[in-house]
Amino acid sequence: MEWLSTETVLGALGIAVTIAVVAYDRLRPGRRLIGYRVQMDTAIGAETRQSQTGARLGLFGDDRELTDATLVLLRIENDGVKDIGQAAFEAPLCAVFEGRRVLGVAVTDPNPRGLMERLTPDNGLRYEGNRVRVPPLPLNTGDHFKLLVLLTGGPVGGGVHLEGTVNEGRIRSNRQSRGGPRTIYLGLTAFLVLIGGIAIGTRLEGTPPPLECARGELTVLGSTAFAPVMEEISAAYAADCAGAKITVEAGSSADGTRELDALGRASDGGAPAAIAMSDGVEPDNRPELRGQPVAVTLFAVVVDEDTGVEDLSPADLRRLYSGEIDNWSRLGGADLPVSLVSRRSDSGTRGAFQKRILGDHEPASSSSDCRHKDDADAPVLRCERGSTEQVLEAVGTVPGAIGYAEFQAAAEAENVTVLRLDGVAADVDAIGPVPESGNTDGSGEGRGAYPFWEVEYAYTYTQPPADSLTSKFLDYLGGGTAQNVLRTHGHLPCSAPGNQSLCQRM
Repeated sequence: MEWLSTETVLGALGIAVTIAVVAYDRLRPGRRLIGYRVQMDTAIGAETRQSQTGARLGLFGDDRELTDATLVLLRIENDGVKDIGQAAFEAPLCAVFEGRRVLGVAVTDPNPRGLMERLTPDNGLRYEGNRVRVPPLPLNTGDHFKLLVLLTGGPVGGGVHLEGTVNEGRIRSNRQSRGGPRTIYLGLTAFLVLIGGIAIGTRLEGTPPPLECARGELTVLGSTAFAPVMEEISAAYAADCAGAKITVEAGSSADGTRELDALGRASDGGAPAAIAMSDGVEPDNRPELRGQPVAVTLFAVVVDEDTGVEDLSPADLRRLYSGEIDNWSRLGGADLPVSLVSRRSDSGTRGAFQKRILGDHEPASSSSDCRHKDDADAPVLRCERGSTEQVLEAVGTVPGAIGYAEFQAAAEAENVTVLRLDGVAADVDAIGPVPESGNTDGSGEGRGAYPFWEVEYAYTYTQPPADSLTSKFLDYLGGGTAQNVLRTHGHLPCSAPGNQSLCQRM
C-alpha cells in the first residue's frame, strides 16, 4: 500500500516514542503535577531600559529609574497526566524570588486563552515583597501560562521557586538534566519526529479543511447553565471553519427541547439546523429527539455570604426546602430568615437539584421579590428566577437567601458562599452518589462524594444528515478543541478517555 511507506512508519514510531517519553517523565508518584521553569532572567538597568525592554516595561506602567532592575519570565504548567480542579489547590501557588522585590507582574502566553480571565487582580493575582500569589484555577493536562515579573534589589540568577499545596500532587522545577538515558531518548524522539513530520507535512499539502467543517447556519438552544461554554465552542468552530455561523439562544433545558421539537415538526426536511442542550436526559414524550452525552456538569448550592454557613448536608437542605428550618441560626448561622431562590420548573438545573439533592419536587412559589411572602400562610418563602445569572444575583442581594447554579458561574458570583455538601467541596474529582446524612468525621473533612452534578446532553430532531453543519458540529463537540474548552469551564468531556462510564451513570 502506498501510504505504508518508510516515512509514515518513522513518523508513527516517532509519535510512539514521544508518548513513551512523556509517560516516563510524568507517571511518577503524585497524581497531580505542577511544573515550573525560568525561561528568562535578565538585567534591565536604566542605561538599557529604553533600548532593550521599554515595550515590556510598559506592561507594568512603570517609568521609574530602575538601575538594579531585573526581568524574569516564569512558565507554570500542568505537567502531569491528570487534570487539576480549582478546589485541588489546598494552598495557592506562590512564586518566590529570593533576595529581590517584586515591582510588577503581567500574565503572558496563556493556553488556553480563557486562563487570562482568571489571572487578574480581581480574582486574586497579588504581589508583595518577594512573592507573587497566583489565584487557584483549573489547569487541565498541558495547560500553561507565564508570569513576566519586574524585580529590583538583587542580581540576575537569584533563586526562584514555586510554593503551594496540591491535593494528592506535587510541584517540581522542570530543570533539564544533562546526559543519561533520558537525554538519549529525547534526542532519538526529536530525530524520529523530525523525519515523520517532514513526511506527514509533505502529504498534507493542499488538503481540504478538517472533516468537522461545514458551511451554513446553526442555532444552539437550551440550558443557560451551559450557555457560556457553548458560546466559546461555537466561536472556536466558526474560527476554524469558514462559512459557518452558529448562534446560541439560551433559555432553559425544557424550553430548548420543546422548541427543537416544534421546529422539527414544522420542517419539511425533518432535521432542522438546531441543537438543544439539556441538563440531564429529556423525558420520553418527544420520541423524535436524539441525544448524545457531551459533558458532566458540576452544580453548586450557594447562600448569601452573611448567613455564616459554609457546609450543609443534603438532609439539612431537605429540611430547609420543606419549611422545617426557617432561620439560619438553627443551623449555626446568623439570625436571618431563610429565603429560597429557585429556577422555574422547566430548568434542567432545577431538575438536577431535585433529583440529586432533594429526592423530591420543590414547594410552590410564594414570593415574587424573594423577600416577602405573597401568601402569608405558605410554609416557605420561595421565589423563582429564569436563568443562572438571575438566581445568583438574587442570592447575592437578598439577606438569608439560598439557591443553586452551575458551579463555575457560582464560583465567580459576588456576595455568595459556595457550600460544601457533607464536608465535600464542589470538584469534578469528587463526583459521586449522594452521601448519607452526617457523613463527616467532625473535622469538616467529608468522607462521601460530591452529589450535585448532571450529564449535559446535546439533542437533535431525528438524525441530521452526515454532511450537515448540525452533524459536523456534534462531531466537533467530541474533539480536542471542545474538550479543552469544556475542561477550562470546569466540565468533564464525555468523549475523553475515562469519562464514558460516568457519563452513562444517571
